[in-house]
Amino acid sequence: MESFLDGTLALFGSYHATLIFFLGLVGGMLFGAIPGVNMLTLGAVLLPFTASMNPTEAVMMFSVIYCAGVFGGAITAILFNIPGAPENAPTCFDGYPMTQKGQAGKAIGAAVMCSAIGGVASAILMMTATGAIASFAIRAFGPQEIFALIFFGLAVSASIGAQTLWKGWLSVFVGLLIATIGTDPVAGIPRFNEGSIFGWEYSSYYLSAGIHFIPLILGFFAVSEVLSQSVSISKGTRERPKASLDFPSLSEFWQVRFTMIRSIFIGFFSGVLPGIGATLAAFLGYSQAQRWSKNRANFGKGELEGVVASETANNAATGAAMIPLLALGLPGGALTAMIMGIFQIHGMEPGPLIFINSHDLVWVTFAAMFWANVAIIGLGWLQTKTVVHILRIPFRWLAPGILILATVGAYGLRNLMIDVWVMFIAGVLGYLIKTTGYSAAGIVLGLILGELGESAFAKSMQLMDFDPMGFFNRPIAAVLLGLGILAIITSVISEIRGTEVQKALMD
Repeated sequence: MESFLDGTLALFGSYHATLIFFLGLVGGMLFGAIPGVNMLTLGAVLLPFTASMNPTEAVMMFSVIYCAGVFGGAITAILFNIPGAPENAPTCFDGYPMTQKGQAGKAIGAAVMCSAIGGVASAILMMTATGAIASFAIRAFGPQEIFALIFFGLAVSASIGAQTLWKGWLSVFVGLLIATIGTDPVAGIPRFNEGSIFGWEYSSYYLSAGIHFIPLILGFFAVSEVLSQSVSISKGTRERPKASLDFPSLSEFWQVRFTMIRSIFIGFFSGVLPGIGATLAAFLGYSQAQRWSKNRANFGKGELEGVVASETANNAATGAAMIPLLALGLPGGALTAMIMGIFQIHGMEPGPLIFINSHDLVWVTFAAMFWANVAIIGLGWLQTKTVVHILRIPFRWLAPGILILATVGAYGLRNLMIDVWVMFIAGVLGYLIKTTGYSAAGIVLGLILGELGESAFAKSMQLMDFDPMGFFNRPIAAVLLGLGILAIITSVISEIRGTEVQKALMD
């Protein structure tokens, strides 16, 4: 407790540090909420300037950006069906339908409170158990366990956003197939960067780097939503959403208290594992909320519990992601890798000795993440009172701005025109997917986890002398694989029974 108070005093004890804290907070929220850019864009711009900063303030600033950026992405997900980052994709499923029903304020209010609650809980766990949790994670979780966890995540999340289980699985398989484009993680051989499609020969050096998930997200959500709204306007069927400012009541939060608690543990568990992070946490949190909810039939139609589950889980992963970085020197994602770069710029190496050699830096970081999540409540409330008025702007003015920002975001990712083409192709396919009941989120999930899963699987097979039964010799991997298989079997049985009931009712 004394160390936390010292960190807080260091954070707010000087005008300069306090200014950096609030600039990081506002910058993370704004960049997270702008379609086409995200907190990684802000981090990449600011990283070179950290060389001239105090290392404590530099690490603190990026930690605050991390917390605020994960929350900021929920704003556009709820208002425009455009997730600011992959971890905000499940928020679209119920957040945007709530906006269409005139409940945008309630959805954003839920995102504000749950982001803060998930982040604060994660920060407290991070402060109290960093060393022990990191030590356990590195001993118990190798490539086999990482692969098993990814398999489990895909098994329980496959049908999210899809009309049927089969369409959900097909969407995930398409994402997994797209993930194979690029370079083989073992042999380093380019795959699918040349060939022919319907007799048309193609060859692209740039495909050796693979298909990035950001252009796909922008296409599936931003461009496809513009197309969908444009079609509705042309048919005269579009109704402008109402700019509601109502917050959820305390009784509504109390009704979903178990969902929040469950999502906090899911987010923390996912975040503490290097490379897994907030994306899987959000999908797992949402899928488990749907599985155990009394209102599961309302999910995807504007259910508050869906917003609560995904936003609690993805923010609970932020503090957890700092544990392997600080305790073991293992970054869990892109932004934590930038934070590791800050340590190296200033001649420090994160790891067990960081708690001895840079004790003050660590506790300022802990305090900054705690207070950043607390501050989200206040700033989020002010943001909600203003940002929902964007819905009053005619869509014919919003659409060009969304497309311009999305195009800039896709091109600026790697400065490749192929990413822009991928975005627009994904936009057209995303519009068709919406009308046929398949899941754009499933494709994105398959792409993101497919790359991680293939790498983990290849490493696992090498460690096990290419004996697949070796997975079941490791208790945690065996349990996760068993639960994944059980989830698939129960989902298939439930789907078949549901189909039979529907046929009986029709007869």
